Amino acid sequence: MTEKGPVLVATEPHDVTADMVISHLNRRAAPVVRFNPADIGAGLTLTARFGDGSTGRLRTSSRSVDLDDVRAIYWRRPVWPGFESLSDVDARFAAAQVRHGLGGALYALRGCRWVNHPLRNAAADYKPAQLEVACRLGFRVPPTLVTNDLGQARRFIHEHGQVVHKTLRWTSYERDGVGLTSWAEPVREEELDDTVSVTPHLFQARVDKVADLRVLIVGRRVFAVRITCDLLDWRKDYSSHTYDVVHLPDRLAGALRTYLDHYGLSSGSFDLAVDRDGEPHWLELNPNGQWGWLEERTGLEMAAAFADLLAEGGADADAR
Repeated sequence: MTEKGPVLVATEPHDVTADMVISHLNRRAAPVVRFNPADIGAGLTLTARFGDGSTGRLRTSSRSVDLDDVRAIYWRRPVWPGFESLSDVDARFAAAQVRHGLGGALYALRGCRWVNHPLRNAAADYKPAQLEVACRLGFRVPPTLVTNDLGQARRFIHEHGQVVHKTLRWTSYERDGVGLTSWAEPVREEELDDTVSVTPHLFQARVDKVADLRVLIVGRRVFAVRITCDLLDWRKDYSSHTYDVVHLPDRLAGALRTYLDHYGLSSGSFDLAVDRDGEPHWLELNPNGQWGWLEERTGLEMAAAFADLLAEGGADADAR
């Protein structure tokens, strides 16, 4: 790999946060090739050879790159093609070929830095696994139940009193053509019925919190912001909050870095709840979380940190 190889940025066309990072890469004279998997067959082509010398080339409508020369890949917010013009069965087939062909060829790259490798993002995205790792690393974890057993769910709420229901994973959802999202919401015993049995749910004892912490780690750099608001779920209204830059105790910052190391991630966004004694409680990790609005609110140089990490390049630890 050449020292001046390009940085691949995989994301959707209108990703303002990616634009922020690319601007900093441009200032560092690091060449950038931006692409979106949804453009396959419409200006995006891949060629990869295996068995007689592994080589590959990715072409967009304006750029071309030898995959062996890539110094880093920023896997930001890529969109996979839906093939809406095809029948349902053909669309599913074509989509699978893209994910396993284009995705597989890229996932196989070694000798470059991933921020983050998609397969590691996926492994870190399971909340029950996150909770187990958090317990093992010594974080304060609110009592949590994952179940589709109605009796167990009601018993848990009865034991802990104030309980919050959360989805196990954010998923795009529409009803009557209207996009919906899910929030952390209080739940009572009498609100539950037999539909609980259809799928597992996450129930968690409510932390008596006074604020939230959003912690972004990029490489080894830690950016921590205290979010003060009156909402149980601060994501409902970003505008009504107070944002304060804080310095984490070394022990907590070290534990969060260790958490990322466990999953082999270069970056991640952590959410913690701060109780009335000032103690942080684990909530979750978003391995590819949003952070652009925090830079705008606080002036923290988050985009520059991503650009530094990507421009530096280097192989991921398990690929050396």
